[in-house]
Amino acid sequence: MRIFLDTNVLICAVASRGLCADVMREVLISHKFVICEPLMNELQRNLKNKNKLSDELIEEFISLLQKDLIQIKPDKIITLKGIDENDRKILCCAIQGNAEVFVTGDKELLDLDRIEKIDIISPREFWERSKG
Repeated sequence: MRIFLDTNVLICAVASRGLCADVMREVLISHKFVICEPLMNELQRNLKNKNKLSDELIEEFISLLQKDLIQIKPDKIITLKGIDENDRKILCCAIQGNAEVFVTGDKELLDLDRIEKIDIISPREFWERSKG
């Protein structure tokens, strides 16, 4: 299955050993991981500025993510009311990458439930589906 993990899930995965870390591990081992440059840029910026991680740790994490992934370059932006531009870019990447599932902790995105052919679900729901 092609899975797109939102920035907040990836940040949680690197910041703790909880559910998001388990979800990320499951995606890297058992699925096709779809990612895009806007997400990678946002991830690096947030890990450095908000989470205060060292450049070395950030580089190591990014290198881990770049193994066996499907990287998408967005070429269009969709219009969605109430969704900010950064989230729209990332959703476009998921659509263009033919992701089947978009995993996020963002309530506004979770409220969409589905966009085109992509289920938008929480890390908990992804975990339950993958283990059920």
